[in-house]
Amino acid sequence: MGTRLLQYRFGGYSSCVELGSEALLERFRGERAVVVWDENTSSLLEPLHELPSVILPPGERTKSLDTVTQLLERFLEEGLERDATVIAVGGGVVCDAAALAASLYMRGVRLVLIPTTLLAMVDAALGGKTGVNFSAYKNLVGTFYPAEQIIVVPETLETLPQREYLSGLAEVIKSAMLGDPELFRILTKKVDEVLAREREVVEDLILRSVAVKGHIVEQDFTERGGREWLNLGHTFAHALESVTGFEGWTHGEAVAWGIVQALRCGEAAGITDPDYAATASELFRQYGFRCEIDTIAVDALIDAMQRDKKNRGGRVRYVLQRRPGETELRELSSELVRGVLSRNLS
Repeated sequence: MGTRLLQYRFGGYSSCVELGSEALLERFRGERAVVVWDENTSSLLEPLHELPSVILPPGERTKSLDTVTQLLERFLEEGLERDATVIAVGGGVVCDAAALAASLYMRGVRLVLIPTTLLAMVDAALGGKTGVNFSAYKNLVGTFYPAEQIIVVPETLETLPQREYLSGLAEVIKSAMLGDPELFRILTKKVDEVLAREREVVEDLILRSVAVKGHIVEQDFTERGGREWLNLGHTFAHALESVTGFEGWTHGEAVAWGIVQALRCGEAAGITDPDYAATASELFRQYGFRCEIDTIAVDALIDAMQRDKKNRGGRVRYVLQRRPGETELRELSSELVRGVLSRNLS
């Protein structure tokens, strides 16, 4: 398989997405670099094993300022200078934390991300958002710092647990809803092939999802307008993650649940087309996502949403859709949201 490239310009940064094989990594042999892995990814990608490395514990709790401090200390120990490279290999937690550290060290060193989960390939690695959780809130501390290179090696998905693979599919479905009707059709018609991780289909999902996000971010790098559409479902999802202490739900599962709540709230507000809401919600169900939950306090979810970092002037703004590709930001009354959530929590 030959290498496939997608080039983007995010603000003053150039970012290249390469989809290819492990052979792409031979270029890093002998470079002045530190590789950041987690315990699940440190055995992958042999060409990088000769480089100095940091191996982090897996999981959302690693996404903290303590981890960033640990990485900065290691960069200093290795004598990294401004022309050195930080290479992050892993999912969203590793990519986000390592990218934040790279953006801070000497005010920014070269960053290469090698996402190993579908979620990171189609979302977390692209677009320059770095971040860690703080005081129980998701991604509260971060910077905008795009990777110079994002290298996607699809073979790494072969060892990914099915639950984590499905977590990434939630963001793929979101991409289809935001800007790729053909991707939505593929997801609807090829459920068995997608679930079986057929190589050609998966590569198509990745490239199409990256193209949707890349186009949106190019128009609005620092999230002053259209980039906020990428947060479809995330206000609900981040609230759910905060209330549950980041346990019991993968990020993608929370996003899937959150998008369904956004569709329901949009429908209740007379914004979202009911047929579209039903079709999109059913697609999430086809892939096994939970659209209803129990034992969660609605008031706790509302409170967490009111503290969301995307709010402006103390007002909660929700990403809603009228129909496929027609997305907007709207304020909704807490009474409407509470009513919708109450009807769908038992």
